[in-house]
This record gives sequence, structure tokens and C-alpha cells, in this order.
Amino acid sequence: MATTLQGQADVRLWNQVIALHARVESRLGTVLQRQHGLGLSEYRALALLAEAPDGELRMQDLATGLGLNQSSVTRLVGRLNDAGFTYRDLCPDDKRGVYTVITDAGRERYRQARPGYEEVLTATLDEAEEAAGLLGAARRAAAGEGAVEAPSPDGGHREA
Repeated sequence: MATTLQGQADVRLWNQVIALHARVESRLGTVLQRQHGLGLSEYRALALLAEAPDGELRMQDLATGLGLNQSSVTRLVGRLNDAGFTYRDLCPDDKRGVYTVITDAGRERYRQARPGYEEVLTATLDEAEEAAGLLGAARRAAAGEGAVEAPSPDGGHREA
């Protein structure tokens, strides 16, 4: 099967998205751990719970919201329970169902961590957007699609 130019471009774009995702997650994880003692998944779980009606979600809904499997979310909630940020509660309608409920301490930790999370996220995405803009301008210039201004000998600008 032949590789198309569009396919190659899509692969490059996808690889850039993956690299950006990794960079964002690394920076967010570092800030959350250093400043608030939270892992990234723990922060995201607290965020989902803090925004949920009544501050509670079924374990399966939390797993889906986090993109984790049931086993991983069970361990995650165990850590949050141990820290006093959540507790488990049985579903009144379905005795097999288990809710995870955020505590006041969990809401407070989320409230404290949120500004730093948002600041790092915005800064990292702004850097990526700026880099993409510069890269796009360089690509257009290399392809001869955009005029590039060069300084003229008299200090003004002239078309290159």
C-alpha cells in the first residue's frame, strides 16, 4: 500500500499531538506532586468528583471519566480514601453499586491545586501554540507561500 502525502502529514501531526500531550502531562504532574502532593490522576479524580452532582460518582463512571480500567480506579480511590479526600458509599438503589464521594478535605485540596494546574496548562499550551505558529510561518516561507521581510541597507524593510 502506497503512503500518501496526506497520510504522512497526518502521522506527523499525530506525533506532535502525542508529544504535546506528554509534555503537558509531565509538567502538570510535576507541579501537582511538588506543590500539593497529588498525582495527576488523583487531581483529575478530585476534579471530576468536585464538579459532579452531590460530589459523588459511581466507580464505573469515575473510571470512564478518567480513562482508567476498574482495577486502576479502585487503587486510585484507595489512595484518595487513605488521604481523607474521598470515601466509598453504597448505592441506595443498587446494593452492588459503589459511589466515591469527595470529602471537604478533598474539595479543599482540589481548590488549592486548581489554579496551579490551570496556570501550567495554559502556559504549556501557549508555548505549543507559539511554536506551531513559528513553525507554520517557517514552512510557508520555505515553500515560497509567504513573503518574508528582510532589512534593507537603509534600516527599513524590503520584500525578500
